[in-house]
Amino acid sequence: MKGLLGLALGILTAIGGFVDIGDLVVSSVVGSRFGLNLAWVIVVGVIGICLFAQMSGRVAAISGRASFEVIRERLGPRAALANLAASFLVNLLTVTAEVGGVALALQLASSVNYLLWIPLAAFAVWLVVWRVKFKIMENVIGFLGLCLVIFGVALFMLHPNWNDLGGQAAGLVSPGSEKPATYWYFAVGLFGAAMTPYEVFFYSSGAVEEKWGLKDLAQSRLNVLVGFPLGGLLSISIAAAAAVVLLPAGIQVTSLSEVLLPVTEAGGKLFLAVLLIGVVAAVFGAALETTLSSGYMVAQFFGWTWGKFRRPVHAARFHLVMIGVLLAGIGVLMTGADPVQITEYSVIFSAIALPLTYIPILIVANDPEYMGEHVNGKLMNAAAIVYLVLILAASIAAIPLMIVTGAGA
Repeated sequence: MKGLLGLALGILTAIGGFVDIGDLVVSSVVGSRFGLNLAWVIVVGVIGICLFAQMSGRVAAISGRASFEVIRERLGPRAALANLAASFLVNLLTVTAEVGGVALALQLASSVNYLLWIPLAAFAVWLVVWRVKFKIMENVIGFLGLCLVIFGVALFMLHPNWNDLGGQAAGLVSPGSEKPATYWYFAVGLFGAAMTPYEVFFYSSGAVEEKWGLKDLAQSRLNVLVGFPLGGLLSISIAAAAAVVLLPAGIQVTSLSEVLLPVTEAGGKLFLAVLLIGVVAAVFGAALETTLSSGYMVAQFFGWTWGKFRRPVHAARFHLVMIGVLLAGIGVLMTGADPVQITEYSVIFSAIALPLTYIPILIVANDPEYMGEHVNGKLMNAAAIVYLVLILAASIAAIPLMIVTGAGA
């Protein structure tokens, strides 16, 4: 039982990180336009985030320090400050998208305009961060997020042509006539959704908060190997359901209601109710992660007292950063900015910023001064270098592809 509960951090990271508003939207958009032609990107992203999180968790467990502490120490304050600025801005964009996603999900559940839900959603995030214990947050939000498996159930109930889906996934069947540049733009978006940097900020900082040590390395690997592949399977199910229902009907995803449409068609209101619980939990979990990650990265860089276990009076600046981020997100959303569009931009900019955190963690994971005998092995390094090339390629290509395709229009 203890081992099962120990998976909660990995499950929350996957459900509220891998399957957040970004993945819900982008996977549905891709499924509705390309079928499963881009499913390979999700597989590549799952392997990549497993490598990244495993290195980050091991660094935290062995060194006792979280990501931005070691980034500042290893790179020096100037280089680390540029890293902090870029990562913080991307994280702010992601927080805004997640809070907006919670509000959209609550609008679907209540028929109350999402703008009225935005302040309440942000307040609920702050309240949970402030008052709810880490273990309760992990377990309740993480396991409620598992309601998203209804996408997989719905896929089977839709009785798809499995041979056709398999052909799409293998690249043997092209269901649409999208341009190559658009194909690669959404490939970068899916990759960014899979490997958003905040997942690692949250994961490594959570490891420090829970006082992981050498004895916890096996648990860390188990968290990674169970949590993220689970998120990947859910992502493929979301894309496949969209490919079965939305693609043949020519429906392109522009709102959260269209993301949910395949599940509603398969199981009616009962399935919709289960799905809404999962969506609210997953996106709310991601809002918690991104908000905490904002406080973590700033406090760790400047050497402030930080930690969810610490009361605001003992870690005032850490909590003020999180409050400021939530208020900024509310401000952007209350202008009427489209949360779905913000989501699509957030995953692209996540891909752009990814090298800034991946490279320092890779360096530290190979540094005996920090890691002792627990540095990366040859196989891990070989895989990590391959992913470094992929990450750099995605980061460099993101802006040109956004311009050429008009952000995938």
